[in-house]
Amino acid sequence: MTAQTDTPGSVTAVYQVTGMSCGHCEGSVSAEISELPGVGSVKAVASTGAVTVVSAAPLDEEAVRAAVDEAGFELVGRA
Repeated sequence: MTAQTDTPGSVTAVYQVTGMSCGHCEGSVSAEISELPGVGSVKAVASTGAVTVVSAAPLDEEAVRAAVDEAGFELVGRA
């Protein structure tokens, strides 16, 4: 398992997303992923394509993919 736990009961996962080029892109991706059940925080970085998600439990990658697609970007996979 590649997820890391930061605090008891939370899981941190880093995903790679293509197509982000600005702060607005970061906000769009973050907003969509934030709507997934159990997500506590999301930090997207356009310059690297990294999206760090802290959640109560491991997330289903297909749910994350659907959220990223909804924002107009492509999820490459786990970083």
